Amino acid sequence: MDIFNVLTMIGGLCLFLFGMDLMGKALERRAGGKLNALLRKLTGNRWAGLLTGLGVTAIIQSSSATTVMVVGFVNSGLMTLKQSIPVIMGANIGTTVTAWILSLAGIDSHNVWIRLLKPSSFTPILSLIGIILYMFCKRNSKKDSGMILLGFATLMFGMETMSGAVSGLKNMAGFQQLFLLFTNPLLGVLAGAVLTAIIQSSSASVGILQALASTGAVSYGAAIPIIMGQNIGTCVTALISSVGANKNAKRAAVVHLSFNVLGTCVWLTAFCLVKLLLAPALLTESATLLGIAIAHSVFNVLCTLLMLPLGNLLEALAIKLVPDTKRPEEAVRLDERLLSTPPLALGQARAVTAEMAEKAVYALQSAIDCFTVYSKEKAQAIREDEDLCDELEDLLGTYLVQLSSRQLGQKESEDAAALLKVIGDFERISDHAVDLVESAEELRDKNMTLTEDALKEYAVIASAVNKVSQLALEAFQGQDISLAGRVEPLEQVIDLLKEQLRTNHILRMQEGKCTAQAGFVWSDLLTALERVSDHCSNIAGCVIDSAEHNLNVHRSLRETRRAEQYEEMFRAYAEEYAIGD
Repeated sequence: MDIFNVLTMIGGLCLFLFGMDLMGKALERRAGGKLNALLRKLTGNRWAGLLTGLGVTAIIQSSSATTVMVVGFVNSGLMTLKQSIPVIMGANIGTTVTAWILSLAGIDSHNVWIRLLKPSSFTPILSLIGIILYMFCKRNSKKDSGMILLGFATLMFGMETMSGAVSGLKNMAGFQQLFLLFTNPLLGVLAGAVLTAIIQSSSASVGILQALASTGAVSYGAAIPIIMGQNIGTCVTALISSVGANKNAKRAAVVHLSFNVLGTCVWLTAFCLVKLLLAPALLTESATLLGIAIAHSVFNVLCTLLMLPLGNLLEALAIKLVPDTKRPEEAVRLDERLLSTPPLALGQARAVTAEMAEKAVYALQSAIDCFTVYSKEKAQAIREDEDLCDELEDLLGTYLVQLSSRQLGQKESEDAAALLKVIGDFERISDHAVDLVESAEELRDKNMTLTEDALKEYAVIASAVNKVSQLALEAFQGQDISLAGRVEPLEQVIDLLKEQLRTNHILRMQEGKCTAQAGFVWSDLLTALERVSDHCSNIAGCVIDSAEHNLNVHRSLRETRRAEQYEEMFRAYAEEYAIGD
């Protein structure tokens, strides 16, 4: 094996790792909401969690990615530590799918139909389909499908290149001596763990082992301990991911490590006993690609069968290794670990936006009451809610911008844009809640009062604004276009109410019933209430946009005004919130 073979092997390895990464990310995007829905079905049932971890990892082809997601879920409070344990175990089984796919390269037959099963036979066809989908289709979902096929083709081409480059090693005594060293189980485990820790993918390290096995110089006695070590090495990614996370997230990473270390210790002991006492001839035979895939699957299934009933013990061990502190920890609102899985990151962002929306609307409705029945405690609570809304807007804005820089599907891109719009509207609603409080305080500080007629009129417009804010909140929370359609006619009624009340106030000033100073406060009050209804209209428009896959809010609102029910709802609201003579 000369320098050119080494360079070819490095090139093949790079293509293999790049293809695996490319395919995994495209699979995540293509799975989209389906992956999100699958993870939401998690329950306390350990079998459901096991199957979920298995299914997700089989889809995205990476147990490391699944475990990092799990750490993120636990860190953000979306999943309990107990729920995470069977998911982590299932991920270890799901990752064996890659080795089975790669084992197809070992098919050797003169039969045409069997030869067609070899990746080298069908990969060119898949890459042709992939490049057509990627270059000539406009829909992101089809582009992602093309990227999956191209990633797979790149992966298999890299695998074939590596296998060809290392084929000369079978005649090198040094290479054979190296793998004789790995027949020492402890050295084999160490080698597998170190290799996997470096490249941070057990699927990739198994693929590299399969490429080396194609030389015929790797025996089952050397391969099996290496496979066991690979399971330990893959824990590095989750451990790194847990840095800076809360206690439970660290515990999830520790569970992953404990599960693999304990499983490896038990089955490595069993392997050594079998090797010592029975010395089966199989262990001296050359490992095949299919044989490595089988050994990988059997080992992971055996580890899961052993450790699944001991989930509570693993949880207790993790709590012991990562003990509680005196101060309770809060769940991280937005976990950057989930950015690699856009549907899940969007789900978390939407949940935090819903929390922000509730705070903003509650602050507004409290402020409306506070204007007529003022209390310092309530005013302070409103200001605290507004501060929280400011903080959440900053967090969400940064998070969604980071997410938008990723490769998103069309739906994810639209959802991220819609959330970026509504967080600004909800934050402004909380600002106007403080404006109402300040108007109430100005009246108190200057010993001013509004007339009885003005207070009656305030009760009418305040009731309408309460109603429109509640409609906007419920429409956003439920993504309900029916409720969203009821916002715009009420917003128009509030616009007319504002003008009517402003006119009424001018008449009262002309009659000497109120002062000009009180009039300025009244004008500010009406402006704040009317602007709240405008923001509610924007939120409702975003809900309608999301349902119709349209980002033009103004067009949505124009179409809402042309709807048959609009005039009927407008008349009903105008009658309900009419100002008496």
